Amino acid sequence: MTVTQTDLETVIRETRHYLHQHPELSDHEVQTTAYLTKRLVALGFRIITPVGLKTGVIAEIGHGKPVIGLRSDIDALPIKEATGLAFSSENDGVMHACGHDFHMASLLGAAELLAREASSLNGTIRLVFQPAEETHVGAQEVRDAGGVEGLDAIIGFHNKPDLPAGTIGLLPGGLMAAVDEFKVTFTGIGTHAAMPQYGRDPIVALTQTVNALQTIVSRNEDPQQTAVISVTHIEGGNTWNVIPGSSWFEGTVRTFDHQARAVAKQRFTEVINGQAATFGVQAEINWQTGPDVVDNNPELEAVVEAESREHFDVVAPQPSNAGEDFAFFSQRIPSVFAFIGSHGNSDWHHADLRLDDAGLLPAAKWYYYNAKALLTYLSTK
Repeated sequence: MTVTQTDLETVIRETRHYLHQHPELSDHEVQTTAYLTKRLVALGFRIITPVGLKTGVIAEIGHGKPVIGLRSDIDALPIKEATGLAFSSENDGVMHACGHDFHMASLLGAAELLAREASSLNGTIRLVFQPAEETHVGAQEVRDAGGVEGLDAIIGFHNKPDLPAGTIGLLPGGLMAAVDEFKVTFTGIGTHAAMPQYGRDPIVALTQTVNALQTIVSRNEDPQQTAVISVTHIEGGNTWNVIPGSSWFEGTVRTFDHQARAVAKQRFTEVINGQAATFGVQAEINWQTGPDVVDNNPELEAVVEAESREHFDVVAPQPSNAGEDFAFFSQRIPSVFAFIGSHGNSDWHHADLRLDDAGLLPAAKWYYYNAKALLTYLSTK
């Protein structure tokens, strides 16, 4: 059963609060999947979730071409909530600290609006409730299972705590960064701390290397291109008077340009191997290539921006060095990804993050208006 326009904002808000109370980790969103499926079936959507997809929901309404995808992520983070909200997480140690509850509730709100017009849609709308965004594998899982086959375009958004509630942030081209992860292990020879000459100290190699890596951005990358290398975790040794046999560190590289990404990886490897040789230790590099740049199709971005300006306050946001596995869609399907203001008290992945429900209805309408605008635009091509 659909709801009246007057009640829609309340329904979306209550939906978000329920989902916030019941977060689930990446690829374990079993109850979330059941909840979303039940809601979509009640609205008359066809559930077309591929058999190979363990969690997540894909559903359609309307018929024929073009086919427009609307995407929301659904997973939470392993964070103990510290918001003090009346609807705080009931799953201890798990929290929607990135606002995926905000995204799901908004897309369900758009589903309510689209369900009222199912018979008059000039094409098909496909809702993609995607699992495991936080681990950067969910979009690939959906893609590999066939969940985005046949799409002519796909749109999505991420809430933005530093924008006023309901403000739309849109840019052609890169909006969010490419993400790479690394772990480096130095293996030397352990020895008594008082007799370092009998060993090969991996901690000295590690500390010198962390500093040396920063020269990649300052001396090897084009200053006009954005690049960040951050070492975020270091471990080595067990006690105060023993030089350990090994130590390791891990972190991330963020870039917006393919050449900058390639330079970062090449120089990273060269620096690590050079430092290992200098200090007489062995180096092992574990490099994990993550999502590419979230790249907005200029033609479709112009359509979405024009439609959005008819209804909302639209701004040109600062691109974010955060990553988004929506990139696995945007690199293959014409797409547009937006920021939508959620007026938060802190940033993503913080235990105290509280988002403003006032942004939910605009976000739902953003999906709705632009789904219809893209159906119209692509129907004429």
